[in-house]
Amino acid sequence: MTNPWSALITRLGRRRWFATAFQPVAPHVDRFLGRVTGGRVFMLTGTGRPTLLLTTTGRKSGQPRTVPLLYAERGGAFVVVGSNWGRQQHPAWALNLLAEPEATVTLRGKARPVRARVLKGDEREAVWTTVLTKLWPGYDDYAERSGRDINVFALEPM
Repeated sequence: MTNPWSALITRLGRRRWFATAFQPVAPHVDRFLGRVTGGRVFMLTGTGRPTLLLTTTGRKSGQPRTVPLLYAERGGAFVVVGSNWGRQQHPAWALNLLAEPEATVTLRGKARPVRARVLKGDEREAVWTTVLTKLWPGYDDYAERSGRDINVFALEPM
């Protein structure tokens, strides 16, 4: 049986107005929830959609920057999507990873160092179609709205 909360979020998450309304708020709420619960509770906890905290190094400031992201596990790596809710520009965290691929993932209260790798070609396509759009069907909508190639990163433990 499908979780009703999960089904509702899936439907809403594909709507442009939902992304527009929640993009300015959701990351702040999730960052707060993740910080106070040690990465154990997020807004989508209970929907079957796993969330992690990614801490990158700001490419301009050099300061740590933390963002909550949906993720999938594949081959020992955490796979994340630079969708930026379907906006035309890449998210800052993705640009940070391109500039400095070493980062930290906090998952279920445990921080782990990772190195980011951009997935390309057949590997990216396979992960996109078989894993990521099943995790969050809105990624296809985001890709269409953004008009850009959305980066997919494998965050590989170091």
